[in-house]
Amino acid sequence: MPTPPLAERIRPDSLDTFIGQKHLVGKDAILRNALEAGVIPSMIFWGPPGSGKTTLANIISNKLSIPFIKISAVSSGVKDVKAIIEKARFNSKTALFIDEIHRFNKTQQDALLGAVEKGIITLIGATTENPSFEVISPLLSRCQVYILKPLEEEELVSLLKYVIKNDVVLKKKGIQLKEHQALLRISGGDARKLLNLLELAVDSAAPSTRDAGTVTISDDIVINIAQQKIALYDKKGEQHYDIISAFIKSMRGSDPNAAVYWLARMLEGGEEPKFIARRMIILASEDIGNANPMALVLAVNCFHGINFIGLPEAELILSQTAAYLASSPKSNASYKAIKKAKGIVKESGDLPVPLHLRNAPTKLMKNIGYGMDYKYAHDFENNFVEQQYLPDEIKGTLIYNPGKNSRENELRARLKKLWEKKYEY
Repeated sequence: MPTPPLAERIRPDSLDTFIGQKHLVGKDAILRNALEAGVIPSMIFWGPPGSGKTTLANIISNKLSIPFIKISAVSSGVKDVKAIIEKARFNSKTALFIDEIHRFNKTQQDALLGAVEKGIITLIGATTENPSFEVISPLLSRCQVYILKPLEEEELVSLLKYVIKNDVVLKKKGIQLKEHQALLRISGGDARKLLNLLELAVDSAAPSTRDAGTVTISDDIVINIAQQKIALYDKKGEQHYDIISAFIKSMRGSDPNAAVYWLARMLEGGEEPKFIARRMIILASEDIGNANPMALVLAVNCFHGINFIGLPEAELILSQTAAYLASSPKSNASYKAIKKAKGIVKESGDLPVPLHLRNAPTKLMKNIGYGMDYKYAHDFENNFVEQQYLPDEIKGTLIYNPGKNSRENELRARLKKLWEKKYEY
């Protein structure tokens, strides 16, 4: 039987050996008190990768006197959930741990709602995404949300020293931890990645690092092994921001080849598809805008599509969208317009709304001129009539200046024809 990975071998089975999250499991902390009192509500653990979500779920399972079932939202669906609920309904109350619950779509989450509400299922969900956005409101309102923080450097170093001393495999190898900064930097605060990297460094250590029955781990050794054996992609660290930056700039620069390459780097590194899709929605408005309005439509539908489909097929939707956005004509006119408008607002303050544009729901408001002389555009030829919409103090200010591309050239020509006396299009 193969030896389990270090992260699994050393996983704590009680709060006494759990490292980190003192605000939840330290002395007199809320989750520790709940566990010690035997009060286990439905809950959601929200935190970065490797912060202890699954480990806490396992510790809770050891405290429970009811069946405990673990599933992953990546590989499970409504059918699996319903089968668990039916078994719990007729046998006994069950605790259900769902890893990556944010990957369940609305229909899948709806299937849980009734069982959680009636107490048939005690739900424990784990997510790296904000549950306010990723978990449906009715389900979220029935769960206690516990926020897990990234592990501090001191906690990570303590973890390294603990496993070197206590793991059944590592303690026999006489490991000397000469330096630890590379381990911490590459793992990016992810305890699971940290332990996997340590194990890889120990297993791959060259004979020159071994002396008198010990294995010496230094920063140079870790960096060399990491570059050879693993993809240096950290979802929370510098690589995360560098690669998403390269992805966005490749699409902005109209290079679909580079865009899809960086997309593949993120997917291979385990990046959350919804994060990628959100960034493409932003780019569709910021960098394409009215040069191709369909870009925003496709980007929004990409986000919805990956929710329905999930990985690995969702990669096709992301690739199609990235290639389309990169190939599309570009304009940042809308981006520049809102920036200019906000600048005017900050400089000029709360300018009064012209009287003819104000709402007049009462007789008094009508008597003092609210809404007076407003011209309803649809009552005029071509659904347009010239009138002033900006406050007097900034009238005639050009804020939206269409970009130089075929679609926005059409918009510019139309606006110039309509507003030739007021705006300099």
